[in-house]
Amino acid sequence: MPTDCITFRNTNYFSGLICDYLDEKSALKPFYHRFPKLDNFKDQIDEKKASFTSKSRAVLVSSLQEQYQNVNSSSVTKRNIESLKDDNTFTITTGHQLNIFTGPLYFLYKIVSTINLCEELKVKHPETNFVPIYWMATEDHDFEEINYFNFKEKKVQWNREASGPVGELDLEGFKNVFEVFSKQLPKSINGDKLVALFQNTYVNHNNLTEATRYLVNELFSEYGLVILDGNDKALKKEFIPYVKEELVNQSSFKNVSETNEQLNSLPENYKIQVNPREINLFYIKPGLRERIVEENGVYQVLETDISWNKSQLLDEVESHPERFSPNVILRPLFQEVVLPNLCYIGGGGELAYWFQLKSNFESQKIPFPILLLRNSVLLTTSKQQNKLEKLGLKNEDLFLKQNELLTKVTKDISEIQIDLSKQKKHLQKQFEDLYILAQKTDESFKGAVSAQEHKQIKGLEHLEKRLLKAQKRKQADVLERVKLLQDDLFPNQSLQERQTNFSTFYLEFGDQLIQQLMLNLQPLKNEFIILNLE
Repeated sequence: MPTDCITFRNTNYFSGLICDYLDEKSALKPFYHRFPKLDNFKDQIDEKKASFTSKSRAVLVSSLQEQYQNVNSSSVTKRNIESLKDDNTFTITTGHQLNIFTGPLYFLYKIVSTINLCEELKVKHPETNFVPIYWMATEDHDFEEINYFNFKEKKVQWNREASGPVGELDLEGFKNVFEVFSKQLPKSINGDKLVALFQNTYVNHNNLTEATRYLVNELFSEYGLVILDGNDKALKKEFIPYVKEELVNQSSFKNVSETNEQLNSLPENYKIQVNPREINLFYIKPGLRERIVEENGVYQVLETDISWNKSQLLDEVESHPERFSPNVILRPLFQEVVLPNLCYIGGGGELAYWFQLKSNFESQKIPFPILLLRNSVLLTTSKQQNKLEKLGLKNEDLFLKQNELLTKVTKDISEIQIDLSKQKKHLQKQFEDLYILAQKTDESFKGAVSAQEHKQIKGLEHLEKRLLKAQKRKQADVLERVKLLQDDLFPNQSLQERQTNFSTFYLEFGDQLIQQLMLNLQPLKNEFIILNLE
């Protein structure tokens, strides 16, 4: 499949923070551990190996085997789970919410990046095993963020009342969602496959955790992906010392706040992604996930009558660690405590908050993982590429804001010169001579010269705008074709990967979709990929 690449910075869709990280700007080096280069993984392996115990490996494998009891997993996945007992096996991890039917396309790109990095590391370190992990965000409670996906410019939505961790939600109402979605699919081999996949996922399972595990396993099991639910009592038990530290000493609040001050002091004006709370834990029970707060020695679960003194709370942690749920500040620490992990693969927003966490990891003596920006992809078809070529455009042009793109095309194809920059320079040169004359004649004359220069430059700019507007009218047919092509590839003037569901492409390309992603995504390349699906 023909591919093209563009730097993340040149897409204009990624923050200065992420672009500076990819450029290894020195200002950001205090906020991460090792940069994601192949040669840096050896030291990361040695560091993690020294800190991750055989006991923790045994707990992890036992939990995974229990979670996979009713899953029809591949032999490769089973081997990967078993291999985690070995102190020469490490994980590469990505995580995501339980979006309905995977949500936007980048859900797939995260997982493919994770699998492909494991393959690349295995070639470099054949004596070591690397296991790709998808960490399901089962404890998240932002239902409105996950209860829909976009299909052919329509929103397919699961409407219901919801509270507590989304992973525990039963699948009430999904038969209606299935009926709505299946009616939109054509009768074809791939259409029938999507109908069966959706039905088997959401109509034939008990809760959203089970459904998501089934769906992701169906899509990626053959590549050895291991799906992990962190909302697990045995894994939470491993995290008890860190939960107690958080409740008693509130150390993450202090550490992350100090890091935020350091980031704020940088001249680059990076945006702080998350702000820590005094206690970065939720309390969960069926239908409940609420923050824990402390005031005058009394610990309270907000919006409830649940409360403890310190001694009672620590007893509760020991007896029921599964009831304590880390928020965005502590979840990464939990992940790195229970996994022999080397690298976390996430989107720009995720990496932004990981940069705030390194000092907290250091204070807890847990190795900070390598942070890798997931692959980003624009999927195109041969038909779209042919249109692009006929319009005289490059792939990179499509990333321009639409008005900028239409202006560029107008200037490129116009038979007259619209850009009056040459005339402006000539005019400014003439006024330079007038300024010299004014200085020799009368100092007050300079103000009149300046006013006249400003007036004439403005006149040229006004004329330029009128010429552009007239040419846009003249080239309306071509510009409409440009607009339709960009709208098709950048729905809602946003990146395709943030809007479109995989089912749109699966209808046309079937299993080849994931196969081509596996073949073409290079996680360590750090470039935005344009992939033409022929």
